Amino acid sequence: MAKPVVVIVGRPNVGKSTLFNRITGSHAAIVEDIPGVTRDRNYLDAMWEDKVFMVVDTGGFYPDPPEDIFAQAKEQAIFAIEEGDIIVHLLDGKDGLTPADMELARLLRASGKKILWAVNKIDAPSRDERLYDFYEIGTEDLWPVSAATGHGYEEFMERLASMLPEYRTETAEYPRIAVVGRPNVGKSTLVNALLGKKRMLVSAVAGTTRDSVDSLCTYHGKKYLLIDTAGLRKKGKIGYSIERFAMVRAIRSIERCDVTLVVLDASAGITEQDVKIAGIVKEYGKGAVFLLNKWDLIDEPEDAFKRIIPELERKIWFSQYGPVITISGVARKRITKVFPVIDHIIEERKKRIPTGELNRFFQGVLARAQLPLYRGRAVKLYYMTQVREEPPGFIVFANYPAAVKEQYLRFIEKGLREKFSFEGTPVNIYVRARRREKTS
Repeated sequence: MAKPVVVIVGRPNVGKSTLFNRITGSHAAIVEDIPGVTRDRNYLDAMWEDKVFMVVDTGGFYPDPPEDIFAQAKEQAIFAIEEGDIIVHLLDGKDGLTPADMELARLLRASGKKILWAVNKIDAPSRDERLYDFYEIGTEDLWPVSAATGHGYEEFMERLASMLPEYRTETAEYPRIAVVGRPNVGKSTLVNALLGKKRMLVSAVAGTTRDSVDSLCTYHGKKYLLIDTAGLRKKGKIGYSIERFAMVRAIRSIERCDVTLVVLDASAGITEQDVKIAGIVKEYGKGAVFLLNKWDLIDEPEDAFKRIIPELERKIWFSQYGPVITISGVARKRITKVFPVIDHIIEERKKRIPTGELNRFFQGVLARAQLPLYRGRAVKLYYMTQVREEPPGFIVFANYPAAVKEQYLRFIEKGLREKFSFEGTPVNIYVRARRREKTS
């Protein structure tokens, strides 16, 4: 099943972003004592003990905050009801209970979802008595917490963890293929063409697909699970909450898949949002195939290909390992070429290089490298080992890991790809200090 989603909702300035940062162990959300300061929805993975989940901070629902506080509450409730497995309704222990809190609680309770009520800004046991002011909300299951100082945080997280549904990684019964891209690039048309039937709603209006939809597709007797996702929009244009949770669902689809088909509009070139989507795919370590769709609209295909490929390589430089295919979902041209490429990428993601062969390669890399001194001392790289697959991951052991910069890791990655290919998949390389053997 999908990773559980915990959504934090509440009035502006109750501390949602501060709590989000504490749970995720990050500073991804902007925290400032101004209502509505978080201008973009944030979502990150988190873990408490052995339970993993995604946390969503809803502080950014209001690029232009409406005057009606109840309208804001309803918009948060829509997102939480639609997408959250657990809803954390955060209340302000200093301000006390407000009509907006009561309205939001009513909407959330009507959803039937699991709700955890937390009273924030209670930073000492002597102030727990403030909870009595909040019983009017209709529950005695209130948890005092200070997102800023950590008071009551462990008890709050224990309660949250006890409410999380079971999560397990999906078994790969079929290769899972996520079809991603910005709105109106032709994702649903492509899926319909691959399925040979009108499975998805297709419209010229951007953003028609609001959800992620799974469909089984068969090619030469082999089945593939296609996941058609909502378009990932430029954040400044995501206003209404239904578009907001569509983004989270699209990212959850990327997380579930083995390989992504990144659909691009060949007639529009490579946009900033295309780069953003490719970055998300790489961040989650998924295989990637770049599909230049609407190729039937291109007047001079050869000249266009020569122009757009360098543009793609320049703008999406971090994913140059992804093969590129020109297609037309409408005309159904070259669309079945994706399946052999998908099969190849899945095999590349599972590839494991024997340690001996890997280190013979690594010695050749060292012979061509010039490492700088680190604090006046020579930097040494000892050996390399593969530690995982899907995506492939490697560790390089060094005497001074801090001296091995990103540009050198890219040099090693380039050599790995020249020698072992790894086409279509990210390759992760980490640097660790070699353990010194104890001497008696």
